[in-house]
Amino acid sequence: MVDKNIYIVQGEISTVVGAIKRNSRWNTHTPLDEEQDPLLNSFGHLKEILNNIKELSDVEPNVFLRPFLEVVRSEDTTGPITGIALTSVNKFLSYGLIDANHEAAAEAIENMADAVTHARFVGTDPASDEVVLMKILQVLRTLLLTPVGAHLTNESVCEIMQSCFRICFEMRLSELLRKSAEHTLVDMVQLLFSRLPQFKEEAKSYVAANMKKLKMRAGGITESSKWKKQKRSPRQSRHMVRSPSGQMDSTQSSTLSNNNILGGVPFIEQGLSTSGLPASDSAGSSVSSPTTTDSGLGTCSKAASREDLSDLEQCYSSATTPGTAATLPGTETGSPDSQSEGRQVETPQSASVESIPEVLEDRDANTEQSDSPSIHDIDYVNPRGVRFTQSTQRDGASLIPYGLPCLRELFRFLISLTNPHDRHNTDAMMHMGLQLLTVALESAHITNYQSLLGLVKDELCRHLFQLLSVDRMNLYASSIRVCFLLFESMRVHLKFQLEMYLKKLMDIITSENMKMPYEMKEMALEALVQLWRIPSFVTELYINFDCDYYFSNLFEDLTKLLSKNAFPVSGQLYTTHLLSLEALLTVIDSTEAHCQAKVLNSTAQQDQSDTLLAEGEGSTQNPTDTTTGKHTPSHIKLGLYGYLPVRISCPPTSGHLMAEKMILGRALKKPQRFSSCLPDSQELMDIRTKKKLLITGTEQFNQKPKKGIQFLQEKGLLSNPIDNNQVAQWLRENPRLDKKMIGEYISDRKNMELLDSFVNTFTFQGLRIDEALRLYLEAFRLPGEAPVIQRLLETFTDNWHKVNGSPFMTNDAGFALAYAVIMLNTDQHNHNVRKQNIPMTIEQFKKNLKGVNGNKDFDQDMLEDIYNAIKNEEIVMPDEQTGLVKDNYVWSVLLHRGATPEGLFLHLPAGSYDHDLFTMTWGPTIAALSYVFDKSLDDNIIQKAITGFRKCAMIAAHYGFSDVFDNLIISLCKFTTLSSESVENLPTVFGSNNKAQTAAKTVFDLAHRHGNILREGWKNIMDSMLQLFRAELLPKAMVEVEDFVEPNGKISLQREETPSNRGESAVLSFVNWLTLSGAEQSGLRGPSTENQEAKQAAILCIKQCDPEKLITESKFLQLESLQELMKALISVTPDEETYDEEDAAFCLEMLLRIILENRDRVSCVWQTVRDHLCHLCVHPNESCFLVERAVVGLLRLAIRLLRREDVSSQVLLSLRLLLMMKPPVLARVSREVAYGLHELLKTNAANIHCTNDWFTLFSLLECIGAGVKPPASFQLTSSTPDSDTGAQSDSELPSPHLSEVSSERGYTSDSGVYTEHSKTRIPRSATDVDVASSGWLVVGKDDLETSKTPLVNSKAQLNHPLVNQYSLTLGQDLGQHDTKSLIKCVETLSFIVRDAAHVTPDNFELCVRAIRVFVEASLNGGYRNHDKKKSHKYDSSKSRMRKKAGGRDKEGGGGPRRGGGRASSQRPSRSHSDEEEDEGVPASYHTVSLQVSQDLLDLMHTLHTRAASIYSSWAEEQRHREAAGRKIEADSQTLWTSCWCPLLQGIAWLCCDARRQVRMQALTYLQRALLVHDLQTLDATEWESCFNKVLFPLLTKLLDNISPADVGGMEETRMRACTLLSKVFLQHLSPLLSLPTFAALWLTILDFMDKYMHAGSSDLLLEAIPESLKNMLLVMDTAGIFHSADSRTGYSDLWEITWERIVCFLPHLREELFKQTVIPGTQPGAFSFTTSVCSRQHHTSLLCLVGSDRSSPVPPSIPPLPVPLTTSPTQAPSPLSQSPLILQPLASPLQVGVPPMSLPIILNPALIEATSPVPLLPTPSPLVPTEDVNL
Repeated sequence: MVDKNIYIVQGEISTVVGAIKRNSRWNTHTPLDEEQDPLLNSFGHLKEILNNIKELSDVEPNVFLRPFLEVVRSEDTTGPITGIALTSVNKFLSYGLIDANHEAAAEAIENMADAVTHARFVGTDPASDEVVLMKILQVLRTLLLTPVGAHLTNESVCEIMQSCFRICFEMRLSELLRKSAEHTLVDMVQLLFSRLPQFKEEAKSYVAANMKKLKMRAGGITESSKWKKQKRSPRQSRHMVRSPSGQMDSTQSSTLSNNNILGGVPFIEQGLSTSGLPASDSAGSSVSSPTTTDSGLGTCSKAASREDLSDLEQCYSSATTPGTAATLPGTETGSPDSQSEGRQVETPQSASVESIPEVLEDRDANTEQSDSPSIHDIDYVNPRGVRFTQSTQRDGASLIPYGLPCLRELFRFLISLTNPHDRHNTDAMMHMGLQLLTVALESAHITNYQSLLGLVKDELCRHLFQLLSVDRMNLYASSIRVCFLLFESMRVHLKFQLEMYLKKLMDIITSENMKMPYEMKEMALEALVQLWRIPSFVTELYINFDCDYYFSNLFEDLTKLLSKNAFPVSGQLYTTHLLSLEALLTVIDSTEAHCQAKVLNSTAQQDQSDTLLAEGEGSTQNPTDTTTGKHTPSHIKLGLYGYLPVRISCPPTSGHLMAEKMILGRALKKPQRFSSCLPDSQELMDIRTKKKLLITGTEQFNQKPKKGIQFLQEKGLLSNPIDNNQVAQWLRENPRLDKKMIGEYISDRKNMELLDSFVNTFTFQGLRIDEALRLYLEAFRLPGEAPVIQRLLETFTDNWHKVNGSPFMTNDAGFALAYAVIMLNTDQHNHNVRKQNIPMTIEQFKKNLKGVNGNKDFDQDMLEDIYNAIKNEEIVMPDEQTGLVKDNYVWSVLLHRGATPEGLFLHLPAGSYDHDLFTMTWGPTIAALSYVFDKSLDDNIIQKAITGFRKCAMIAAHYGFSDVFDNLIISLCKFTTLSSESVENLPTVFGSNNKAQTAAKTVFDLAHRHGNILREGWKNIMDSMLQLFRAELLPKAMVEVEDFVEPNGKISLQREETPSNRGESAVLSFVNWLTLSGAEQSGLRGPSTENQEAKQAAILCIKQCDPEKLITESKFLQLESLQELMKALISVTPDEETYDEEDAAFCLEMLLRIILENRDRVSCVWQTVRDHLCHLCVHPNESCFLVERAVVGLLRLAIRLLRREDVSSQVLLSLRLLLMMKPPVLARVSREVAYGLHELLKTNAANIHCTNDWFTLFSLLECIGAGVKPPASFQLTSSTPDSDTGAQSDSELPSPHLSEVSSERGYTSDSGVYTEHSKTRIPRSATDVDVASSGWLVVGKDDLETSKTPLVNSKAQLNHPLVNQYSLTLGQDLGQHDTKSLIKCVETLSFIVRDAAHVTPDNFELCVRAIRVFVEASLNGGYRNHDKKKSHKYDSSKSRMRKKAGGRDKEGGGGPRRGGGRASSQRPSRSHSDEEEDEGVPASYHTVSLQVSQDLLDLMHTLHTRAASIYSSWAEEQRHREAAGRKIEADSQTLWTSCWCPLLQGIAWLCCDARRQVRMQALTYLQRALLVHDLQTLDATEWESCFNKVLFPLLTKLLDNISPADVGGMEETRMRACTLLSKVFLQHLSPLLSLPTFAALWLTILDFMDKYMHAGSSDLLLEAIPESLKNMLLVMDTAGIFHSADSRTGYSDLWEITWERIVCFLPHLREELFKQTVIPGTQPGAFSFTTSVCSRQHHTSLLCLVGSDRSSPVPPSIPPLPVPLTTSPTQAPSPLSQSPLILQPLASPLQVGVPPMSLPIILNPALIEATSPVPLLPTPSPLVPTEDVNL
């Protein structure tokens, strides 16, 4: 069966021949004419050949192409005929009729290229001619883009391109045609550069030979207008098939004739085999079957009607199927049918540009996989080895397929097109050049080809930078695009060019030139943004420029510029501003992404960094695999027609990645300034510091060289003493130095050695003298003075002469020649010289130098070369030139520096120096973000800014930059408008401002997320919280706080509105209502709906912000952040201006909640909190809401924290703060404290182990329950001289455990903060002023001094100073107390006492004492309280008025700031007074008071009865433990002094209560207690003290008129008391008798009998007393007490004295009882008694008593004055030196019998005055009472 292809050719023959015949010239029809006509004749021959063959491949392609090509070449044919022939040729190509594997294919293709580029035809009219040109373009395109095109030689490719360019730039052609040519060029350039990886760079010699022939010239193109006209004139020879004169036309100067295509070039047998493997010779291997190429192309073609890409698979499978198309020469295929079938698919499809690179890549992939040596030689280097080469020999030269030479020539030509200084280049040509360069750079990776890279570095970059300054937008935009492609892939080689480019962009962006179009700035910014987006680009900028001594700080400068540029000057946001912001954010985005990745992949970090390194070249770079010299594209660009090309993925098994890694390992050269390829941040910091110093040094050098050098020596950058080599090196390498100054400095006489060193830094070896001189003179500016020039040149020539082996006769000869060269340079190029003379000729130059070389001549050729070199290129003196000359010089310097190690550019893995970059960018970025956020109204931009903020925050958190984070929070807080708006408008403004809400949400979200690194920013967040609090926008949970007194346990911090406006009278408000207009009225009625909605929105927003989370999550904060947060809260203390007490209370609550959240580490922050609470509680002079909250807060903390062992002691110590409060203030918060303490002890009593802590707690209970003044040692002293102590820590409070406490506490107090407060607070009242001026102290220093001494005996310290043991009261100065507090305290006390576990040796005595204090307080139901109540009590409701909108009205003198007049709203009244019980005290009150007294009685009784057993169990325990410390004795003496006696005194005191019920009950208890069994163990002394301390004082007290209303009751009480006295006396008579003071005791009893006889008004006592007395006398008599054997009467002195006393009130008793005669007492007896009493003066207080009574009984009404103590204060300050008991008898002459003066508040003033140290001692201190107080 005949091959279908033959029919195709035959058909085309008919078409062409038909056309020729139709033409008028061939209208004869005889065969002869056809024979004679060469064109028709050749077609005839071809027909015959075709008729005789079965397969088209049997003939050489040339055979069937030749007739067609002749038609194309023929000048005689008209355009249409040439057109038809061209169409045929195109068809042959696109149908693939030319078998690429045919030996003669190369020749045929070459012929075709030659014919088509030299096509000739007779023109008809322009339109038809253009059609032919169009067809020429089409054929050229198809030729180059089909697989056979790979056979084209370099020259042909250049010609093809040249032809296309010609059409493209011929302005007289129609635009359509020109554009078609342009598209064709684009396709061709894409193809050629896509094939670049398959070409190798050849040896230099080969390149040079090739290049000479391949000159494409833009110049020739402009003349091409003559082209068409010439075609029309027919030539003599019409047979042009092999015409030797290849150059047909003068215009086509660059075309080459076929004959000398490769003349003179040695044939390289292997040619340009692109796969570094040997070309395949095996015919058998199916893989190398040539058909696959064809079929592959056919199917992959894109031009067809979008065939499905799955066809591609067919082309791969067809490689292995036996039924493939044309096989190798010599083997016939089985059946022609199958062959034609195989072809059918492909026929309609023409090859497209896309196909080629694709197939190429496919082959590339195959080479990697296939082990067999047979490779798809798609580029048909010489697929049949030598045999193929032989067959393509023509005229002795072989046809070598094109390779790098034509690409390089094309690239060079394209670059020349972009030269703006070439006058031939029109705008269109430059634009075209840029477009094609873009395609070339997009398609290929040029980096690996030195010849191309050289062009890029020099001409291309130069032209591009020049184009940046043209004002034609399209050229500007295109050049920017090309620049991007260059720097994206080749920046490693273009370090200096990149610097220049970025500087140019910066100039454009900052240009103030009004003519500069806005779009240019915009494009420049876009270019920057695009560069910034390249991974690791900014990092590389930073490392390679900012961290290099002699480069600009590009990254820093650009960042500043972008930041500045993001700020609109006019306030209007333009795209340029947003672009600048975007560039800044790009850095942030990538850094943030890396941080995120680090967080996520902390485990896989190692692998990640490896892959980063492996891909270090970036995804767009395809590093050459050095092992094979082949280039694997890592990606394929989008195809021309927009379909995605098929990606051939790199098989995972390949060593591709490995190879890349190896390259990286080898290629990373290290710059000298770094110690490693990836220097650490510290090293970079050092380099940058050094760089700054260098710049400063350089600036100084440029003004005064010496000064600069000196500066650098001082800074240690140059050695001292000076090292000339080092300085010379610095002068050479520092480009910033002024060349003129270098010249001056090195030519200075003093620096001769330096000049030598300077010249030695040059390498002159092998350079001709003028070349060396050129190098030398470009390093500095030659000074003008002749001697200086001489010195500089002598040194130069000596050096040059030496290193070049002394080529001249003498050194002087060299000097003369060098001088001559300088003169020649001036003569040739200096304008001033040229004006005057004609420049020197070569002859004159030679003549001038005759005989200079040691009387001989120099080498004349050398002189000629020198002359030409200088004439053609001036030796430029730096800093002199302007314009193009200067540009050229600057550029040459740039290229020269680029070639040195300075040009080394480090390629880095992305994310390597994010930390450093962020440090530099965060400031400008946050500033820009803030500005844009502030000014923009567009939601997208706002969102972008917020995202930017968030990312900055994330990075800051990741690297722990708290300053950045603070800055960010502070910026954002401003945008929330929370701090700037007034409270009244806040809900409306905030609620209606979406931007503010966004900012608020961001602030809180960031604080929640990254609170750990927040420091200063807490202050701003807390200020915002405060504003939200004031505006009532916070969630309810945050403003409700715990409270002890409120029934529901909660209290709101916010004042509630009350509807009525109490400040105005009803009339006034009515008048207001009448006068108001309707509008105002409606305004008053309530907020408008918009405001309502806004407020709702605000509340919702705040709810989403979840501010409470800040508190609850604070337990996860780092300690430092937590401390800052607390500091921020503490800084809110009330002052006149910024905060009021409500705010402070809110902050305090937040602080307390935070402490409780952080219970686990409270010890670290406790001191801070304590100092703050101290500040809030101790200093105020009047109570207010804040004080109340502070007190409650302290107790709440104590309750929760006591369970923690580590801080419990400190917490308990801190409770002393309450005792330091000013008593009136404490009194007003007593109820809170009472309830709080109750709670505290109920939950934590078991955790309190130390006497001191119990002392604190009981002191507190006494102060609040009974109004006792706090112990003096705790009170503030404002008179201390050392005012700098500030707040003292807990350990400085007087405490016996001083050393223990301080050693436990491992932190230092943070009191700096508070001292500062104390100094800055605005004093609110006079006392505050004193405190502030004296530097207030929590505890006075002098208290500390006095309390040091008694610390020895901790037990004694607790026995309150100077308690008068002979009084039933404790001598306490009891102030006001609050009934409810008292009740609560008694409840607390009973809780402790009734639970044996809580009564410990540490607190027993304190318990007893506290009970007695409460007894005193509850006496008579505490009526004393009600006297001055109205003036005194604090009503919290009054102190908390809402401020009116008009600001705060300050009331005079800084008194209470919230006075009564502002009752616009009130919190529900919370009265701490007993007001409601005031008017005619209601009955309920009595029951309450009764209950208290009864509870106390019961408690005392319980303790009294259990005391013995408790003590013995303690003693037992102690014996087992054998613990050191105070020994617990359970003997009766201890029990008496520490327990029984005080308790009996307490019970006795209640016997004196005005309420009958209490009195009777108390007496019953007393009687029971005194007669209890345990007491029987007491000895005489103790019983004596029982009389002196319990019974006598009781009787004394009962003589008073305690209850005037209840006369009868009082009588009864007195009677029972007397009876009790006699009972006790009689029961313990026998031990009492042993006392030496028995007489005194007995006389005292008689005294009382006397007084009681006369006390009552009824007969009750008159009858009872004598009975008791009789009883006692009889018992005593029976016991024989009155008898004495020694006396003469048989009766003792006692007998006498007794009757002497009784006679006074019962004269007849003796007769009644003893009928014996009375023996009158004698004087001596009386005397002896007196002396005996006197002898015990120091022991008893009865001396004054008895003496005074007998001599002059004091009438009860006159109160004795405590004279001695008050008049002799000198004794008081030194009480420790003498026994306090000496004071006591003097102090209290009324121990027995004298009723006290009645005062309203103080129970027994004389006693208290006499015994209490408080008012009398200026520096109170606890005293140690002696133990032997018993009588």
